[in-house]
Amino acid sequence: MLDSLRAVPAGLVETLGLTFVVLIAVRVFDAEPWQKATLVAASSFGLLLSLFPVQLVRRTGWSVNVATAALWGVAGATLIVGAAGGRSAPVFLVSMVVSLVCITLSIPLMSQIYRKHYPDRIRGRLFATSGVVRKLAALVIAALFGKLLESDLDNFRWLLVAYALGCFAMALCVLAMTRVHLQRANQVRLFGALDHVKHDRQFRNLLVSWMVLGFGNLLCFSLFVEYISNPVYGYDLKEFTIAFITGSVPEIMFLLFVVGWGIVFDRVNFFLVRLVLNFFFLAGILVYYLGSGVWALCIGIGLHGIARAGGNIAWSLWVTKFTTADLVAEYMSVHTFLCGVRGVIAPFLAFSTAAWLGPEVVGISGAALIFIASLMIWPSVRFGPSGGEATQLEPDPRLS
Repeated sequence: MLDSLRAVPAGLVETLGLTFVVLIAVRVFDAEPWQKATLVAASSFGLLLSLFPVQLVRRTGWSVNVATAALWGVAGATLIVGAAGGRSAPVFLVSMVVSLVCITLSIPLMSQIYRKHYPDRIRGRLFATSGVVRKLAALVIAALFGKLLESDLDNFRWLLVAYALGCFAMALCVLAMTRVHLQRANQVRLFGALDHVKHDRQFRNLLVSWMVLGFGNLLCFSLFVEYISNPVYGYDLKEFTIAFITGSVPEIMFLLFVVGWGIVFDRVNFFLVRLVLNFFFLAGILVYYLGSGVWALCIGIGLHGIARAGGNIAWSLWVTKFTTADLVAEYMSVHTFLCGVRGVIAPFLAFSTAAWLGPEVVGISGAALIFIASLMIWPSVRFGPSGGEATQLEPDPRLS
């Protein structure tokens, strides 16, 4: 129940990174390409650093809840700073980067909470249910905030205040949950979690495939808002229309498909689920960048939204199928670290390539990488029920 309650402000905050941080940068600050790329890469930079919060929690003995709430508190505070800075581009850029980094640093820690509180056999369905609440909130917020910006660009300051309040509300919700602790360690190596890559062959192979897939997807995702908000690329759409296409349309498709994907995740072989999701990502990207007109944009990003619905579950919970309970956060931190590596590089490459060769080339390149990633996991696909769930007994993690 508490996670479903948290999903409301989480849906609000989610629209910041998906749509509005770039839209504000383009329309309010007339940002340079490197600034827009920095904002898109900020969340990925948080993922790049996500190895460290898990190790810090192990070393200090803090609960996962407290560490997560602290990160969201810092994110909320920096959003307030951004709002107070007005039309100062440096203040906006720095505050947005810090807030987005802190928000994404919490992801491996939240995976540990899901592993502890969501039963194995229905974890995907429960995660999907809270996802419905999150996306309903995101859908309403995207439309409302788009209208507010369209009426007056200076309203961006109130948007940032609303995002800050959302971060504080999430922190309160996670603090109200039953505390989750990791096995405490007196000596912790910051990069110790990377040892799992060396010793777990299946984990290593999945990470390689996911690196190729993620890089292709992130190349294209980085330009979704830029492609239709920058007149240079042939579209001259209003703020509300941009927010509707890039924010509302994928969220509607997410709502329609997320519960079904949650059930599929629980019951079907993970590699098969991943393969089908890749197909939807690939098709959506090609239609979005190679189609013509607003309808093509809506259909393409709608297909991408269907993939996001399942991809969000698979991305957030897949490690729960491949490791023991106490190692979920560490495995997830390795996964998010590598997501950060590609996520920091992809936006800068995407913006520079689009300016040089056009967004269509970015779309084709991204789709090709997703196809290659699909071929890489094909040998592991099994047309049967899910397997490989970790069911080991959980020791008391607070014992040294």
